[in-house]
Amino acid sequence: MSFWLNLLLGIFLLVLIIKSVIIVNQFELGLIFRLGKVRGRLNPGVNFIIPFIDVPIKVDVRTKVIDVPPQEMITRDNAGVRIDAVIYYRVMDVNRAILEVQNFQYAIINLAQTSLRAIIGSLELDDALNKREFINSQLLETLDRDTDAWGVKVEKVELREIEPPTDIKNAMTQQMKAERLKRAAILEAEGEKQSKILKAQGTAESMKIEAEGQAKAIQIVAESAQNYFKNEAQLYKALDVTSNTLKDNTKFVISENIMDVAKKFIKQ
Repeated sequence: MSFWLNLLLGIFLLVLIIKSVIIVNQFELGLIFRLGKVRGRLNPGVNFIIPFIDVPIKVDVRTKVIDVPPQEMITRDNAGVRIDAVIYYRVMDVNRAILEVQNFQYAIINLAQTSLRAIIGSLELDDALNKREFINSQLLETLDRDTDAWGVKVEKVELREIEPPTDIKNAMTQQMKAERLKRAAILEAEGEKQSKILKAQGTAESMKIEAEGQAKAIQIVAESAQNYFKNEAQLYKALDVTSNTLKDNTKFVISENIMDVAKKFIKQ
């Protein structure tokens, strides 16, 4: 009988020892509640409590990510969009995170949904689709301000997807297709235009070279003709002078027809 009593007593003491030791990780902090009231803090390492009387609550103080579930929202121009997001947050004050709000993660998600619905409701559809950074900054500012009372710091907010209505999505697809076809047509037209310009430039260059060659040939012919007629005129003049001189000189008797014969010989 005493054996079993000692065994039960030993097991009870072992359970008390195990229950009195709380191991807290380096990335955790916490509070100790004794009979419903805060009696101390839990720090990283080994912490001792009174079993069955003290209640430890630990909180992860690392940066954590929570998903904001997709929800339908209405823009200012009465268009429906479906939006989801992710939120990065960190617990900065363990006391307020435990004492000021029942479940800070659930509270952050609901606050994000209501704040995002208000922001989207103040924008038209085009702005909601194009001003993603603006929406992120507005939502971050709202969440960071409102969660400060809970000891939580919202570090970053990112909209993951903004899905417009099906008819608008189809219209956007058609518009993108039309834009691609338009760009392709413009590129093709530019290519044809460039080809025609290059061809015209080649033709003009060829005509220019041909014209320069013809002008050069005409210049050579003109210079040759000028030199020819210039030499012939000088020879005619010399023959006329000689004829006049011999005619006045009584020592020589030369027929006047000899000058005509010389001129005919030059022409030949």
